[in-house]
Amino acid sequence: MTEPDKPRGAATIHDVARAAGVSIGTVSKALNATGSLSENTRKRVMDTVRSLNFRPNTLARSLHTGLSGSVGLISNDSFGRFTMPIMEGLEGVLSQSSIGVFMVNATDDADRERAHLDQLLAKQIDGLIVTARRADRRPSVDLRGLGLPVIYVFSQGDTPGGLTLLPDDQGGAWLATDHLIRRGRRRIAHVTGPRDFEAVRLRAEGWREALAAANLDPGPLMHGSWTEAWGRAATAQLMSGPTRPDAIVCGNDLIARGCADALREAGIVCPTEVALTGFDNWTVMAEACRPALTSVDMNLIQLGAEAGQKMTQMIKGAEASGTLRLPCTLVVRDST
Repeated sequence: MTEPDKPRGAATIHDVARAAGVSIGTVSKALNATGSLSENTRKRVMDTVRSLNFRPNTLARSLHTGLSGSVGLISNDSFGRFTMPIMEGLEGVLSQSSIGVFMVNATDDADRERAHLDQLLAKQIDGLIVTARRADRRPSVDLRGLGLPVIYVFSQGDTPGGLTLLPDDQGGAWLATDHLIRRGRRRIAHVTGPRDFEAVRLRAEGWREALAAANLDPGPLMHGSWTEAWGRAATAQLMSGPTRPDAIVCGNDLIARGCADALREAGIVCPTEVALTGFDNWTVMAEACRPALTSVDMNLIQLGAEAGQKMTQMIKGAEASGTLRLPCTLVVRDST
């Protein structure tokens, strides 16, 4: 079979093999990170690839393997607060198998999502990642019986089956509350977001569980918006009540930032009089808070990396289903 047409002067796999002093098969193994090669041989091949500016013929490879070497990622998180860390972890793993990622943004528009999905399918993607700016259920992606591997990450489809990867919101709130209890706090309130978020309900349950384990009664549970303004308003209400809390577990970092501002404006010292925790560990927000905010990290980069591992296995034929909740961690700063 003759080699496909190439731009004049472009290096071929034959050129790489000749320059590196190896066979074409060895070059292929090095490029695809397969087979048994010594580290010296693999390095020599890859150094030659770079020096010759060689670009593998992905079309030819896809015809040979039936795979395009690409995965689609579809999201509605136009701000990127949650999608970009997931993307970082996902790409870090998939790139090790020479798999690229096409990312598209549907912005809560069903028609736009369908158009994006059609475009991704036209590119013969090997799998699909579905993510979002909130981890609640959404209409499942319609793949019309194509049998394509699909993973929901920080998102959930509304039909049974499939694989879903989520942070452990309940466990994360338990960590924050238990941390405050171990710091000697006994009147712990919870200021959080809207009731219709699954994460809000799970985080409230984790708060209750930690208090129950320490034989403590829960303090006030206050629902509002995911904003600093709500954090300030809720704190004003809590501090004007007959029994002030000595700690507040917040549903996200924006709320906690508002709480910190309200405490400072009221002359209440944090953490001496009232300790404070956030959720998300949005570094730019948590570190700029005064005092710097102790916060629950959902480990979204690791969540994306786990999705990459699972997707790699599923592309090779492995089956996976169910819901996996990955542990959160607590990043302790001055607010506690």
